[in-house]
Amino acid sequence: MLRQSPLRLSQLQASVPWIANKTPAFGCLSNKPNSRTYSTPAKKNGDNEPSLRNPRSLQAIHLKPLKREAQFGIPSCDLQLRSFSLQPLQFFSDFALRAAYFLGLPASGPITLPRITERWTVPRSHFIFKKSQENFERVTLRRMIQIKDGNPETVQLWLAYLRKHQIYGIGMKANMWEFGTTEMSKSLEEVEAKSLESAAPWAHLGQTGSIGESDKAVADILNSRRVKKAADYNYPIHEIS
Repeated sequence: MLRQSPLRLSQLQASVPWIANKTPAFGCLSNKPNSRTYSTPAKKNGDNEPSLRNPRSLQAIHLKPLKREAQFGIPSCDLQLRSFSLQPLQFFSDFALRAAYFLGLPASGPITLPRITERWTVPRSHFIFKKSQENFERVTLRRMIQIKDGNPETVQLWLAYLRKHQIYGIGMKANMWEFGTTEMSKSLEEVEAKSLESAAPWAHLGQTGSIGESDKAVADILNSRRVKKAADYNYPIHEIS
């Protein structure tokens, strides 16, 4: 039978569970006061050697790409990168700048170009939903990298390297400028003369190779017996020779 306690409820002490009494915490087993300061383990004699660092090329991946300074500032190539996604566009732009630096090309950019937004409105279906329409939108992101004071052969090598390691979803468009001598017209005439010389052995190739050289040759061909027989519809075909 239960009996009332003469003590008040506020004076009663909460009883500690049996599990807590039997299994104390790991820190309670020691009599030393607990501290939250952790000391580093003592180094041995072999630990005094300096640790190996990562190579500079590996550390440069986490930094901005290096750029070379242009001496004259004459543009040699404008490379335009296009993509529908931002992440591959930024990644390939960074890759192109690093490749230009190691090839010794002064590059500037990437310059953000205006977006190209295209929209199409088409019917939803050809049957009962033909009166309802839906819209499609495509946004093209663009970046431009400009090469200045670059050797044309080095620029072509740079573009070939980018074309070889081109990733998916990236389109490239390059505009190149090459500067020649002031006597460019003479060099073009020499190229044209060489092309005519190379085509001279093939001038008489084919049945119509000599047509057009003179009016007399054309008249002789038209007045030949074979042409007249072919023009006569009443003439037997097997006798045309």
